[in-house]
Amino acid sequence: MKKNNTKHSIDRLVVVSNRLPLILITRGRGKWEARSSTGGLVTALTSVLTRKKGLWIGWPGLWEEPDLGRVLIAIGKDMGYALEPVWLTKAEIDHYYFGFSNEIMWPLFHDLQTRCNFDPAYWNMYQAVNRKFANTIVSKVSARDYIWVQDYHLMLLAKELRRLGVTNKIGFFLHIPFPNPDMCIKLPWREDILKALLEFDLLGFQTRRDRNNFMHCVEVMFKNLNFDTRKQLVNINIRKQKVMVGSFPISIDFRALANQAASEIVAEKAKQLRNATPNRQIILGVDRLDYTKGIPEKLLGFKNALERFAALRSKISLIQVIVPSREDIFQYKALRSEIEGLVSEINGKFTQAGWIPIHYLYRHLDQNDLLAYYRVADIALITPLKDGMNLVAKEYCAANVDENGVLILSEFAGAAYKLGSYSLLVNPYDVIGMANTINRAYKMSVDERKRRMQRLRKAIAKRDVHWWVDSYLAAAYGSKYKGSD
Repeated sequence: MKKNNTKHSIDRLVVVSNRLPLILITRGRGKWEARSSTGGLVTALTSVLTRKKGLWIGWPGLWEEPDLGRVLIAIGKDMGYALEPVWLTKAEIDHYYFGFSNEIMWPLFHDLQTRCNFDPAYWNMYQAVNRKFANTIVSKVSARDYIWVQDYHLMLLAKELRRLGVTNKIGFFLHIPFPNPDMCIKLPWREDILKALLEFDLLGFQTRRDRNNFMHCVEVMFKNLNFDTRKQLVNINIRKQKVMVGSFPISIDFRALANQAASEIVAEKAKQLRNATPNRQIILGVDRLDYTKGIPEKLLGFKNALERFAALRSKISLIQVIVPSREDIFQYKALRSEIEGLVSEINGKFTQAGWIPIHYLYRHLDQNDLLAYYRVADIALITPLKDGMNLVAKEYCAANVDENGVLILSEFAGAAYKLGSYSLLVNPYDVIGMANTINRAYKMSVDERKRRMQRLRKAIAKRDVHWWVDSYLAAAYGSKYKGSD
């Protein structure tokens, strides 16, 4: 790739992430089927990538197959933008992804350092895989491409690209929280990672808290820095390098979700669920199986509410959906056992004829079924110990087309920064406080429910996932970015 020494004029967007936005399924004898990954992020980026004839680079989720490169070219044509695979070995996935990314960065960035495994072999492989990604990128981009790197798996990528002579504008967005200096200092390779992040031109974080945490970490490492954290977009000047740092809270495709939730098929499913649980309010929890989601804490809060507020018994039911994740890892197996033990204990203690306190679902739900649960839920109970954003909270509000639901939300979720005024905030470590809030939500008047939910929905609709893409790329592109169609 040629170096570009002129002012940047961006022709194409190149998105780089750990995974390509698709799921590949083999049908045998070299025949493959693919379906696009779901979610607002893929939807929003697809619209921009298609318009700009873009490129998405990432691991396809499979080991290298002779025919897969050709298959990905054909799939990319159908999707409207190009797909470029980075082929990773099992050893690379085990050490870079399951090891460094998920046994070090994930727990540390969620303030759970006791769960970290600081194996030096993980760090060596993390560096090697970031270099592998860089080598693929440098052979595929042209001088006027904008490279947008997604998430904590690829924090070293700008440094590796600069080493290869790439002068393109390179941006980064972190989807998870960023730790404060006291937590960050526990990472043995903190200086390497912070310096590598400063090779990006624009760093995006979910909230101002995360952005400020990053800047304070940089301030500890580099003395005599001057910057104004009161601004939404902050400039850091280090060693002749200008780095822009901002908060860009990610969101959902509000309109698409609301329209689907209002569809006849979802309405009918919701009606069936309501008929199966008459004369009581439904509390809903939807969480991926993960120790950051505060699921045991939620169950203990629910248990305390039943113990202390007798009027709630037989009048509320908790439907707890757990989406399976990393089932072969001991910590996750133990977490599942703990959750199922609590469910059994609570149901065993409080079940009455015709009423079971907790309905427990351990499985993936298709989109229509999930939206039906959102629609029928009188209360959503979302209690992460820490979360970059938590899109379930926003999905619940978008699907609440009758505008009569109550959102109970952990104050440690990134979503609380924008939705806290109209939801009921809880500390998931405060069992009694959570129980009190459940009782308050149950007793809340119809008028207050509607007033709160209308404001929640309006706030989310105003700053949906398309706004997120536009706001980030407007900062990255400047006046050259025209926004979504």
